[in-house]
Amino acid sequence: MIESKEQLGRQLETVEAIRREIGRVIVGQKDIVEQMLWCLFAGGHALLEGIPGLGKTMLVRTIADAVDLSFSRIQFTPDLMPADITGTNVIQFGGQGETTYRFQRGPLFGHLVLADEINRATPKTQSALLEAMQEKTVTVGSETYSLPKPFFVLATQNPLENEGTYPLPEAQLDRFLLKINVSYPTKDELKEIVLRTTSPTAVRAEKAADGEAIAAIQETAKHMLVADDVLDYAVRLLMATHPDEPDSPESVKRYVQYGSGPRGIQSIVSLAKVRALCAGRLNVSFHDVEQVAVPALRHRLFLNFEGQAAGKSTDAILRDVLAALESRR
Repeated sequence: MIESKEQLGRQLETVEAIRREIGRVIVGQKDIVEQMLWCLFAGGHALLEGIPGLGKTMLVRTIADAVDLSFSRIQFTPDLMPADITGTNVIQFGGQGETTYRFQRGPLFGHLVLADEINRATPKTQSALLEAMQEKTVTVGSETYSLPKPFFVLATQNPLENEGTYPLPEAQLDRFLLKINVSYPTKDELKEIVLRTTSPTAVRAEKAADGEAIAAIQETAKHMLVADDVLDYAVRLLMATHPDEPDSPESVKRYVQYGSGPRGIQSIVSLAKVRALCAGRLNVSFHDVEQVAVPALRHRLFLNFEGQAAGKSTDAILRDVLAALESRR
């Protein structure tokens, strides 16, 4: 809850300090960094997609360095088993020969978990993340263990290589608050990357916030005001992603098989609140909704055969939806 302007000012200073520390290590990619911060302050999970070498893993590591949270990295491979990430019960032998079971926690028990190349793991192992991402718990045998708070899964995947990969099922994609497409750096950014990575001194982000500060920003974001007409606009945006809706644009009717479900509108509103907070405002605007719509929904639209055959992208279709709503607003 926002108690004073001074409190909001301190939280904005914390946000800016985190941005500054990340910027000391990561070259460019301002939109991607901003979307990662939206995810962090909204308390959700993010899926990063991009070709190898674009710094996806480095970005997640840098965010972990900038906030005082425990960090775990899981390299997903086809032979990875669920117990390898959740943990398992191990046998302990006592001095008199008695045996007891002790739960050995896996790397999933961290505040910030990097699921590297998540689409390389089999569906069985991928499904082990579902409970953790939704309920923030892990069940092994008959026991349920709570994960640390705050808890974030930041997953990466490579869109080019198909051999030895397993596409994420729709149910798991829907649990990511947003999907971030990591783009290729510009010429000037490439030069700066070379200068930083080949210099004798390695730059590392310093701690700019702790878990308590992150939790406070998350709580403040929840209290951002959303006017009824802004919420109505967000709902109409979501409904326009469904091909059977009369107000959906032609591209949706022609190329989309299924539109976004209820988690889509929850993601839009949560991210829009965080964007408003990061901009120093106490209310969500139409522009906030428009800016978060594509990363919040791009992984929640499923193309039909015609859309896939024509090479249509969900980003382009969502831009059609936004343009259609803008013309009627």
